[in-house]
Amino acid sequence: MTEPQEQKHEPTRVAWIAGVGASAGLGAALARRFAREGLTVAVTGRSRERLDALADEIRGAGGNVIALPGDVTSESDLAAITRQLASIGTLEVAVFNAAAATRAATLELTAEQFEAAWRVTTLGGFLFARAALQPLLASGRGSLFFTGATASLRGRPPFAAFASAKAGLRSLTQSLAREFGPRNIHVAHVVVDGGIDGERLRTSAPQRVAERGPDGLLNPDDIADAYWFLHRQGRSAWSQEIDLRPFNESF
Repeated sequence: MTEPQEQKHEPTRVAWIAGVGASAGLGAALARRFAREGLTVAVTGRSRERLDALADEIRGAGGNVIALPGDVTSESDLAAITRQLASIGTLEVAVFNAAAATRAATLELTAEQFEAAWRVTTLGGFLFARAALQPLLASGRGSLFFTGATASLRGRPPFAAFASAKAGLRSLTQSLAREFGPRNIHVAHVVVDGGIDGERLRTSAPQRVAERGPDGLLNPDDIADAYWFLHRQGRSAWSQEIDLRPFNESF
């Protein structure tokens, strides 16, 4: 009589998205995209209410998701989240999508505002990377992605604080890629060169949305597709940086 064979269960694949806010935003679009591919998505942001609403939406579509609110500038918050991730499964991809879009003329920009932009965007990126790299390295593979902007490449008023913070984040990703790429961790920076057609822009600058017309802003779902394809790249041809912009955007 043949002995029954013990079934082997594949470990749960986890995607961690930090910087998740409104449903009509890039963080939420990234969460939906990775959930659609069968990963359990952990979403992190400061608003428990918004995270729970997105989680309900993803579950309603058949996806697996867990809301893990926290502050990316808090080492203790990130440590607590990574402990929770370890109990869920194996971290496969981590995306840092947080930023502080400080806008002020230079002579009106306070030191506190400048530091706050750096703290969320640059320091937050470093702390997130350090937290995510430990489980990624433990599994011997994975992806670590960061959301950049036009300001990552060039500064202009009234975005001195935002541009310097985003430039710092970009430089950080290059350092991480050179250090951890040889250890099978795909580190990449995504330059989102244009306005995102989401809640933030539609609320703060509806006239810009109207002026840009059809396909004149980046669709969050299309951006999320690019992150998924980036994650699926074979390691013989990894991209460290890609840029995305609408077809009619000047550059």
